[in-house]
Amino acid sequence: GEVVHRMLTATQYIAPLMANFDPSVSRNSTVRYFDNGTALVVQWDHVHLQDNYNLGSFTFQATLLNDGRIIFGYKEIPVAVTQISSTNHPVKVGLSDAFVVVHRIQQIPNVRRRTIYEYHRVELQMSKITNLSAVEMIPLPTCLQFTSCGPCVTAQIGFNCSWCSRLQR
Repeated sequence: GEVVHRMLTATQYIAPLMANFDPSVSRNSTVRYFDNGTALVVQWDHVHLQDNYNLGSFTFQATLLNDGRIIFGYKEIPVAVTQISSTNHPVKVGLSDAFVVVHRIQQIPNVRRRTIYEYHRVELQMSKITNLSAVEMIPLPTCLQFTSCGPCVTAQIGFNCSWCSRLQR
């Protein structure tokens, strides 16, 4: 998005493993990505925690597929994720999305207040993140996938969908 804010890592992330990683502390550490048009893969290879190098190196990846699926893969997780310190950086595994609204304060000219609204958060169980494990997240259907009125208004997806003939969605 266009807005960068202090709460970004708390509210907007795709995190196979968010922690205080620092690829610069080891010559063997890399962060690589590959995009073939249908999948984007980001891999953290032999990365170490900045504040605890001796825990060992971590190797894991995230794959975002164009059908909406997200796969987290874990090759090397040298310690239980629950044992990673969150003192200097949050430790998270999952997804979160939010949006920012900028409000003008009428009583004070040229002053704006930002409010962050979180859509939803998916927190994965950290105890399940181990060597040679993977997690696949499959998106639930939403109103936006429908391209005609009939299937939209009869969908049983947990939303109160309605068809807009002007927008044709």
